[in-house]
Amino acid sequence: MSSLLTESDLTHEAQVVWLEDPETLDYVRQAVDKTRRRNNRPPYARDGRMVGYVLLDDEAEPDPDSGLYKRRVFFLLPHDRDSFPEGLYRQGAPGEAVDPRTIDVRKVGEKTPRSQSGQAAVTGARL
Repeated sequence: MSSLLTESDLTHEAQVVWLEDPETLDYVRQAVDKTRRRNNRPPYARDGRMVGYVLLDDEAEPDPDSGLYKRRVFFLLPHDRDSFPEGLYRQGAPGEAVDPRTIDVRKVGEKTPRSQSGQAAVTGARL
């Protein structure tokens, strides 16, 4: 699950917690992780860094099979545009990338010119 999320996947979200200022990021990757708790900072086991996550409301129930909660996390990998601006994603973005300014509780993030092509696309500068 990633940018292909639907709002029905996000029914029990209560709050988005940002660990970094989303205004400084062209994009973040979003994914759904399974965690033991619904209302604390989830563990992070990927390369790169977690830049945000959601807290779930009191009505959220764990999966009956695993006992785990499904929660969105937002992250960046070491080769993403913020850390490596002249790299692979100088233009374009990974499939799960969305503009962090479009993320809200129970709302799937969206792809925008900034998330897909960087600040240069927004300001009209040539890449």
